[in-house]
Order: sequence, then structure tokens, then C-alpha cells
Amino acid sequence: MILIADSGSTKTNWCLTGNPGLPEIFSTGGMNPFFRNTEDIASEIRMKLLPETGSEINEIHFYGAGVISQEKGNIVRNALQVLYPKAEIEVQSDLLAAARATLGNKPGIACILGTGSNSCFYNGVEIVKHVPPLGFILGDEGSGAVMGRKLIGDFLKGIMPERIAEKFKTRFQITYADFLDSVYKKEKPNQFLAQFVPFLHENIADEYCLKLVEKSFGEFVRRNISGYSGFHELPICFVGSVAFYFQEQLKNVLGKNYLQIKAILKEPLNGLIKFHTEK
Repeated sequence: MILIADSGSTKTNWCLTGNPGLPEIFSTGGMNPFFRNTEDIASEIRMKLLPETGSEINEIHFYGAGVISQEKGNIVRNALQVLYPKAEIEVQSDLLAAARATLGNKPGIACILGTGSNSCFYNGVEIVKHVPPLGFILGDEGSGAVMGRKLIGDFLKGIMPERIAEKFKTRFQITYADFLDSVYKKEKPNQFLAQFVPFLHENIADEYCLKLVEKSFGEFVRRNISGYSGFHELPICFVGSVAFYFQEQLKNVLGKNYLQIKAILKEPLNGLIKFHTEK
């Protein structure tokens, strides 16, 4: 009995495999250890997940946003250990999840393009080099937050073409003060900024939107992928909603840089199921 988790800040998808028949999928709230403690995580698992899985689990593989150190990983590990005392527990980052889900046991470059962005060189076993993403203020090139930041900045400065600005005003009836307040004063400004990315997707046929998206991907290549030795020869894989929904533009940008995409997944869970069950 193997339990596999793909956890973000707002949602965790769990897969129970090992029983006869198809794997079972469950969902709970996000379990980012930056925002939740061991007791809080254990309480939700006890109420929402344990009744579905039972406690007789042999292995747990938990991958999550915010698992950037052993200390953060232990916040989740300790919660799982209490509820699944017989299980061997592995707690890893969402970046290793992306690598294992797309590359399996082969070396290559694994990337995340969602609300934020991230990347690594994976040798088929572990992450051996990591260009720091730095968040949407200093980095996160190609992410939803950065695209949203550029879109709003162009709108407020009057740089956005009028044809798109009119559509934007109709769709988002938010004042200048609201924009600034949401970015500089409220919690989770990255999520606020990323919510404008579907507007770019809906209008991707417009030259302005297309250039904004492709320029963002170009910056991701230049400031992240090119930081790995031999990147032109390595397979490059992507996980995340931005990569998935803008995959045509992403492939175009990588093609112009003579790079080949091996895989694009919206979410890593199916790839992780394959990785752990075949292993």
C-alpha cells in the first residue's frame, strides 16, 4: 500500500495505490509547512484522509511546496508518522516531484511554471544543481505572477495597447488603488497577480499578449535554463499550469533557442504514480 501526495499551498492531491483495481485519488487542503504546523496538518489528515486510507500504509511519498529544508520537511513528516506509524515516509520538494514525474530515472532539466517558477538539473537520482527562483520581485521569470505583474504594470502606465486595455477594463473593474493595495499591502500578492494570466490566454492571438508571454519564457530560458552545463544537449521538462496552457508558445521559444522539450505536464501526480509503482 503506497500513498503519494502532491501538495501545493491551497490543495493536496493524494493517491492510494496497491489495492486491486485502479488507484484511488483524494484531496485535502494545501500543506505548505511555511503556513501550517505539525498539529494543524495532522488534524486535517486525521479528519479527511485517514478514514479513506486506513492506517495500514507501507510507504508514503509526500512532495510539497515549501519543503525547502529538512526542518520544513519534518513538519509534514511528524504529522504523517503519528497517523501512519508503520509507513516508511519520504518528504521531498515539489521540484523533485517535477523531476521524477517527467524524467523518471534519466538525467535532464526539470522546470516548474505555475504561479511561481523553478528549475533544477536532475541526474536521474537527485537534484544536483538548482538556480534559485528568487520569487516574483527578483526572479520567477516565466511564472504566472510575473506575467500578471507585467500585464498590470503596462495597463497602469498606459503602455498596453488601447484595444487590449479596453478589454482589460471591462473584465477587471479594479481601481488603481485596489491594484496597489493588493500587491503591496494584502497577503499573497503572487496569487493576486497570477489570476490575470487567463486573460492573456484568452487573448493570445493578439500580438501584445503573445509577445508578453513569449518574452517571459525567453527570460526564463536565459536566466534559469542556461545556468545548467550542457543545457543544449539535455532533455528539458515542464510541470505546471502556465507551461501546460501556454505550451505552444513555450515550445516556440525553446525551439528558437535550439532546445527540445521532452514533456509538459499540468500536474505531476500521474508521473509520480508511474515512478513509484514501477520502482
